[in-house]
Amino acid sequence: MRKLTYFVACSIDGFIGDPGGDATSMMAFVDEEMIEFLTSEYPETVSAQGREVLGFGEVKNRRFDTVIQGRASYQIALDAGLTSPYGHMAELVASRTLRESPDPNVELVSGDVVGRIRELKAQDSELGIWLCGGSRLAGELIGEVDELVIKTYPQVYGSGMPMFGADFAVTDFALENVRTFDNGVLVRTYSRKR
Repeated sequence: MRKLTYFVACSIDGFIGDPGGDATSMMAFVDEEMIEFLTSEYPETVSAQGREVLGFGEVKNRRFDTVIQGRASYQIALDAGLTSPYGHMAELVASRTLRESPDPNVELVSGDVVGRIRELKAQDSELGIWLCGGSRLAGELIGEVDELVIKTYPQVYGSGMPMFGADFAVTDFALENVRTFDNGVLVRTYSRKR
């Protein structure tokens, strides 16, 4: 069974973006050490365009071969003129508003997103599925999340878009690893307690 991993950036107080969803303030912490971490451990989480700019476009995916994101997260790529930001993977976008995919590599999921993730998890693959973002999407998929990889940036937002836009429910995870960076960033990895 494939894992669904929510690999996400957040503030110390657990927000993945400001009230409007903007998280560009976190980019100030993406320094050489963080880029080295991403390129060596999670290269597929860097957009296809970013991979080319950083000179590792041909690096094989290490952990994921599929990505799912919400409509608002995908809109950031569309606004930048990218219809397939993660063309090195199968891409899914959960959306009730897009009627037609703007790219042949992007599958739109407008109905049962939990059911679609369960289908993907049942597929035979050595690589997992990356839940890229979207607070509401993460909230819908919390029951399917097997692993959390949380890049915590040393900022406090006070309010904004939470990691999981969902109703209250306690879900337990076990801490597997913590990596600290010189600039104050922490990357914590948790596995789902089932």
